[in-house]
Amino acid sequence: MKIKESKKKHQNRIVISVLVFTFIIYNYFVYSSGTENLAPKLSKEAISGQILWQENNCWTCHQLYGLGGYLGPDLTNIMSNPVKGENYVKGFINSGVKSMPKFNFTEKEKNQIVAFLRAVDKTGYFPDYQANLQPNGWVEINYKSANSTNYQPKK
Repeated sequence: MKIKESKKKHQNRIVISVLVFTFIIYNYFVYSSGTENLAPKLSKEAISGQILWQENNCWTCHQLYGLGGYLGPDLTNIMSNPVKGENYVKGFINSGVKSMPKFNFTEKEKNQIVAFLRAVDKTGYFPDYQANLQPNGWVEINYKSANSTNYQPKK
């Protein structure tokens, strides 16, 4: 009897050891592969623009990727919009309109905010009409390529 119990304990230890080892290897591959290329690389100018965006609470009124306030428009893809773009953004930043306050940014600060919005614009589309919706609820995002400037949503 004692030999069978000892053998069972030994087998249980082996099974548990294999499961723990498999769990460690699985987690290594899940958390260390494929994520380094998803984050956009921001230039120093874009980082300064992001800091200005945050310090001036632009999130309060505006959205990026549909997240933020609802008083102003979503600015995710404003830089690639053929009707708007850099000059449009710079004009509204300092002049203000309706409920948007008038800011007194320097030309350098306006360029930093534009650089930040340009970096955001390169990362995706909102709303992403070409997103691949998975049955489990996850959304596979379509990222803009470096050469892509015109986005045509599905109709």
